[in-house]
Amino acid sequence: MNNVTQIVQKVRQAPWRVQRQWIGLFLLAPVFMAMVAGIYLNVTVRATLAGREIQILRNNITTNQHINADLETQLAGLISIEAMQQRAESLGFQPASLDDMTYVDVPEYVAQSAVDLSTPGITKPAAPVILPEYTESWFDYFMNQQAPSASAGVQP
Repeated sequence: MNNVTQIVQKVRQAPWRVQRQWIGLFLLAPVFMAMVAGIYLNVTVRATLAGREIQILRNNITTNQHINADLETQLAGLISIEAMQQRAESLGFQPASLDDMTYVDVPEYVAQSAVDLSTPGITKPAAPVILPEYTESWFDYFMNQQAPSASAGVQP
């Protein structure tokens, strides 16, 4: 009997050890919650930074589109007929008359012909090939599935 009590005393833990284990378990919960909150905060910050970067990039795209539109407007003004005529006149150019033009015949020169991409003989576009299985509705499919089985049971 003495032997059994010694074993029980050795197996049984001291009360302060049990208290320390309970305290450890209770402290483990706030630590776990703090870790989850930290991960959540990290993900939230990353998503916020990505969203802000997207906003900045969209703003840059809009700004560049406005700059391009302004430059296209300036270019259109610079290459307009009136502006080109004024610049040509300021440089000393004048419109050419028929007397000023000289026609030069170059032997063996072959002018490029226009490119014709149309195919001769075909007047209408070819119809797309779609298998009947892909043009059938669900209702038609189920009716076709039911029709053979219904007619199979009826014999003349």
